[in-house]
Amino acid sequence: MTTTSGDGLLATSGAPSAAAPAAATAAATAWPAYVKASVAWHLAAGAAAAIVPSSWPWALGAVAANHVVLTAGGLWPRSRWLGSNWTRLPADAAARGEIAITIDDGPDPELTPAILDLLDEHRAHATFFCIAERARARPALCRAIVARGHGVENHSDRHTHRFSLLGPRAMAREIAAAQASLADITGVAPRFFRAPAGLRNPFLAPVLQRLDLQLVSWTRRGFDTVGNDPTPVLARLLRRLGAGDILLLHDGHGARDGAGRALALAVLPALLERVWAADLSPVTLLAAESGATGSAGTQA
Repeated sequence: MTTTSGDGLLATSGAPSAAAPAAATAAATAWPAYVKASVAWHLAAGAAAAIVPSSWPWALGAVAANHVVLTAGGLWPRSRWLGSNWTRLPADAAARGEIAITIDDGPDPELTPAILDLLDEHRAHATFFCIAERARARPALCRAIVARGHGVENHSDRHTHRFSLLGPRAMAREIAAAQASLADITGVAPRFFRAPAGLRNPFLAPVLQRLDLQLVSWTRRGFDTVGNDPTPVLARLLRRLGAGDILLLHDGHGARDGAGRALALAVLPALLERVWAADLSPVTLLAAESGATGSAGTQA
């Protein structure tokens, strides 16, 4: 099956064409304003050191400080310093009383079907940020997610812990490969991207722009990948629960309680009951963006 990414590049059957990453990195892209300011800062520091050689310690210090701030922006998943980043749903979605439950790191052959059943039972839609490598191993499960009214979005190809250290070409390959695989498997082109662990660097925003992907982090996360007690996980997600929230749980890499039950499964029933009691509607990210409640994606 052939799919078309947001930059017009074609990819087939689970992997992007060889030309796609190279073309993507060569395309002209508008860098985030903060990154442009950082480049200007570097140039100004270099010029100052060249004009007044004795000022080089100050110039070096200015460059170092800028790198610290850029690094901090990448290590803070909810920051917007490095480009557009959803930490909440758009204002129109919040006005409709919508929230988004997002599920990361799957699909998982045991946990994902159980989560889908719970979502059906509570009449809720969710967005699954899938690792493409796992999706290729369980394609039918990814298709089931979409068939049951949920979204499958891009969570990178391999979920490498080195993602935030990748250069622009490697980052483009990682994201484009996942985009092609997920579109081919589900027939739905991902619209959103979440970085592994939420960590990134200044190269990410131009890559996402070329692939027409919107970066999404979260309003609150449950930290359901650590510990064995579901009580604090639920408490974190419910703290100041309100319209427009984006909540994060996991169907991959999740921790388990003392009885061996995944923490996500332990907290979802109570979470969804509180969501409906607060007169909130759990929808997919794409439905929140488009206003088409229950929609799971755009056909590839």
